[in-house]
Amino acid sequence: MRPSRGVPLAAAVLVAAALTWPTPAAGTAAGDGHCDRQERARVPGAAFQQSACLPDLTTTGLAGTSYTDMADQAGLTARATRTPSGVPGVQIDGYFPDSSHFNATHGWQHDAQFVIRLPDHWNGGLVVTGAPGTRRQYATDTAISDRVLAQGYAYAATDKGNSGADFYRDGSRPGDAVAEWNTRTTQLTRAAKRAVALRYGHAPRRTYMTGISNGGYLTRWQLENHPELYDGGVDWEGALWTADGPNLLTSLPTAVARTLGSAGDADMYRVGFARGSEFLWPYHEKAYWGVTQKIYRAEFDPGYDPECPGPSAGSTADEILAPCASDAGYDYASRPAAVHRAVARVALTGRVGRPLITLHGDLDTLLPEAADSDVYARMVDAGGRAALHRYYTIQGGTHVDGLYDTYPDRLRPILPCYRSAFDALVSWVERGVRPPADRTVARPAGGDVVDSCALADRAAPVR
Repeated sequence: MRPSRGVPLAAAVLVAAALTWPTPAAGTAAGDGHCDRQERARVPGAAFQQSACLPDLTTTGLAGTSYTDMADQAGLTARATRTPSGVPGVQIDGYFPDSSHFNATHGWQHDAQFVIRLPDHWNGGLVVTGAPGTRRQYATDTAISDRVLAQGYAYAATDKGNSGADFYRDGSRPGDAVAEWNTRTTQLTRAAKRAVALRYGHAPRRTYMTGISNGGYLTRWQLENHPELYDGGVDWEGALWTADGPNLLTSLPTAVARTLGSAGDADMYRVGFARGSEFLWPYHEKAYWGVTQKIYRAEFDPGYDPECPGPSAGSTADEILAPCASDAGYDYASRPAAVHRAVARVALTGRVGRPLITLHGDLDTLLPEAADSDVYARMVDAGGRAALHRYYTIQGGTHVDGLYDTYPDRLRPILPCYRSAFDALVSWVERGVRPPADRTVARPAGGDVVDSCALADRAAPVR
């Protein structure tokens, strides 16, 4: 079980933080209701845990300390994103028993790390997520944790049990590393529910699953396989895995081939890359396509190219991020049945058991919408679960909001739409207000696109 770092930015693939545990600042002692029952806040099943009473659980209060990791969040949000602050409470960090030791956070050298945050002023809910890309447990602190904490939710996040560009080395058979992501998310959800009950005196009344990219995949999988644990979820551009395709191994080889000069634009459009996204292709050639294809091909099909087994075959940043020449000709459909069985172990079905809202940018150039969420929406419909699903295309959205800072005239951040979607989910689950029908959320011609997004002017009837 390997350390987890994000594919979103090249630097995030290569750098592993070794955060040490600090002493809480003066003035954080419990009192007047602050951090009440901290001593009772325990995480059942954890091999190690420690808690801290903190004056602010948001990144405003935690930046620069080891209670978060701002570097692991790099690129996920736009620079001008505004986040709430001033949420006092208890933070618990620790890890579950695990046989791998590559997550260096806090100097623990141990995987299956988690963070649980318990605000003093609790609204009775719990939000669970897993790290996007190959990042670790603090990756979505700005994108998700800050706001849900300010709304009063308890928050729990996992490193998924392995991380880093070499996560595929975890486990003994193909697909083990990704399968563990699902197991660790289920494990954390159950443990966090009990930790919440110990701190506040009763279990959460509502539990929501959510996530970005691989975290969106986790959201889909959890609502398909463990709907009893959740009340609903928001899937932000989740990765799609199906045994017969499409999946990352059916679209990325064409992107690699284009990088190496053996495929053209028409080939890219054929596998799902959007017309109009061409201005993003040069960046993705350098930072995404090659390394991502290597990672997942090594995870599910380790025998394909012994000369280029995965990112660890490189010794420099350029070598790690560069594509393998053999990946340009990778044909998932013709690979042995064992490869398809490995993907089938973690495949999605579309049979969600709780309300789910999916968001996807129409300019996503890592997980093309046409080969991902468009397909997943059809799977949900085919499984007879359309009444439980809403799907919103975000015009001008791409895989990571940080690229908005480079192209503010062509892109828009998805985060404000995600926040609107989360609020819509809560209204759907708790008040029976149906979200708008599936639609494209237009990129506004002006106004505050960094912090404002309306999914619709009013609620729409069930489709």
